[in-house]
Amino acid sequence: MGRSAVIVLYVLAMVVVVVGVDLLFFRHHFWPRLMVNVGIVLVFGAFYLRYLRRA
Repeated sequence: MGRSAVIVLYVLAMVVVVVGVDLLFFRHHFWPRLMVNVGIVLVFGAFYLRYLRRA
């Protein structure tokens, strides 16, 4: 699989996780939802920088 396909799948997985958490837990809470979304993106970014950037 090409590098761009891996990145596309990775971003798609991140979007699915963010939307899933939003709908399941934080539907009517703006600030907690925003904080959790930022945290999820930071975790995905750290994982990318640690493991996938070198591949």
